[in-house]
Amino acid sequence: MHARYGVPLGITAAGAAGLLYAAGFEARSFRLRRVTVPVLPPGMRPLRVLQVSDIHMVSGQRKKQRWLRSLAGLRPDFVINTGDNLSDPEGVPEVLDSLGPLMEFPGAYVFGSNDYYGPVLRNPARYLLEKVQGRHGLNGNPPAVGVVHNPWEDMRDAFDAAGWLNLTNTRGTLKIEGVSLELTGLDDPHIKRDRYEQVAGGPSDSADFSMGVVHAPYLRTLDAFTADAYPLILAGHTHGGQLCIPFYGALVTNCDLDTDRVKGLSTHTAEGRTSYLHVSAGCGTNRYTPVRFACPPEATLLTLVGRE
Repeated sequence: MHARYGVPLGITAAGAAGLLYAAGFEARSFRLRRVTVPVLPPGMRPLRVLQVSDIHMVSGQRKKQRWLRSLAGLRPDFVINTGDNLSDPEGVPEVLDSLGPLMEFPGAYVFGSNDYYGPVLRNPARYLLEKVQGRHGLNGNPPAVGVVHNPWEDMRDAFDAAGWLNLTNTRGTLKIEGVSLELTGLDDPHIKRDRYEQVAGGPSDSADFSMGVVHAPYLRTLDAFTADAYPLILAGHTHGGQLCIPFYGALVTNCDLDTDRVKGLSTHTAEGRTSYLHVSAGCGTNRYTPVRFACPPEATLLTLVGRE
């Protein structure tokens, strides 16, 4: 009996332990990533930008809410929210409560597909299948039907009232202690809402520093920002792969970005130019797949310094 059933029972126990760890511990083990990026004009003082992304708030997630509120203690120069704040149509009040202390700082935001639409139950294996088939989001897939519409307008209005810039296919400018920061944003490419032609042309001569902001780091948007000479692009969406293999990394990115750049700081090259790219692994998950493995939830404090 022991020889026959020992291995299957052992595998089952290991799988259950892994699932318990991924859902009960790692998905709630919030971290702060710190990154230094040499992108500012020489002589400009360093700027500290806090990037929050992929919160995927579900009503009742108290630990996540407390952690988000605590980030205000970092005292960033400005905040960038790269979208997917919701995973529950009832979660808007808790998102606003969690981000309330951060909304005291200058900031800007773009939305992701989960801000507009409620989550759906999906087989995680579909992400691998779509990767093999080259299909991601609505890019090559049939349009979504029968989806839940989130009350994203309430969240937009609150962000706007706090003075955060809405970067939905538009540009905006922040003034930080006399420094003019130009932010150029796109709506979510994952659901084909990006309209780069509305913001094309590259950084303005009047800005001291310019950067691009988008939720999902699809190559067409990275190519456009880079070709237009934006020195830095911020994105989210990938969850860092969410379920990763230790010492190997991510299997999927949920877009056409390669897995080597699924999270953290890297570079992107297009038309002979190179930009820095930072992809946040985010601090949440879809409510139907509340697990992370070898990829803890995070926010990032980026310190922008002068170019060498």
